[in-house]
Amino acid sequence: MIESDIPAVDWQGNPISCQGCTHQDRQGLGACAPMRSCVHDRYAKRIDRFFGTNPSLAAQYIEHPYFEVRAVAAKYLDIFHLNRLMHDPDETVRASVALRLLPRMLTKLVHDEDREVRVRVASRLEQADLPAMMHDPDYFVRVVVARRISASQLFHMVRDPDVSVRREVALRISVDWLPMLANDSEDEVRLTAVRRMPAGLLPPFRFDSDWRIRFEVAQRIPMEYLAGMAKDDDDAVTAAVNSRLNPEQEGSHGY
Repeated sequence: MIESDIPAVDWQGNPISCQGCTHQDRQGLGACAPMRSCVHDRYAKRIDRFFGTNPSLAAQYIEHPYFEVRAVAAKYLDIFHLNRLMHDPDETVRASVALRLLPRMLTKLVHDEDREVRVRVASRLEQADLPAMMHDPDYFVRVVVARRISASQLFHMVRDPDVSVRREVALRISVDWLPMLANDSEDEVRLTAVRRMPAGLLPPFRFDSDWRIRFEVAQRIPMEYLAGMAKDDDDAVTAAVNSRLNPEQEGSHGY
C-alpha cells in the first residue's frame, strides 16, 4: 500500500479536519499538511513529519492518549521532557526514549519489562554499567552485552545457558579461557574458540566430534601431532593433514 492510499484519520478512526485545529495557522506556512504532515493523524510517518517541522511542539504531546504520538514526540524532546516519558506505560514509547537518553540515565531502564527496550538499553549503556545486564532473561539482550562488555568481564558469561551468547563470548574472551569454551557442548562454540586458540593449545582437540574443528586443528597443530590425524574419517581433514605432511606433492600433479 502506498502512503496516499492510507486515509487521514485520527487514532480513534475519525476523519481528520483542519478546522478547529490549534495548529491551523501552520498550514499556511507549510509546517503541516493534510495527508502528509499532521500530529492528529494515526499514521506514524505523518506524525513524524509534523514534529520534524515543528520540534518545539513535541513537549505539548507527552501526555497524548495515542502512544504513537508520544513515541514520535520522544525523538524531538529536550532531555528534561524526555525523562518524563522514561516510565511511559507503552513499550514503544519507552523504546523510543531509550534511543535518546543520556547513557548514564539508561541504568533506570535495565530491568524494563519489555525486551526491545532492554536491547536498546544494552546497545547504548556505558560499558561500566553493562554487568547489571549479564543475566538478563532474554538471550538477545545478553548477546548484545557480550558484544560490548569489557573483555575482562566476559568470564562471568562463559556458562550462559544460550549457545549464541557463549559464541559471542568465545569471539572476545582472553586466550586463557578459550580451552574451556573449546570443550563446550555446542559445536559452534567449540569451533569459534578453536579458531582463536594458539597452535600450542590445539592437540587436545584433534579428535573432536565435529569435522570442522578437526579441519581447523589439522591446519595449525604442531607437526609432531599431525601424523595421528592422517586416518581421520573426513576427507577434508585428511587432505589438510597430507598437504602439510607431504608439501612436496602439492602442485606436482600433472607436471
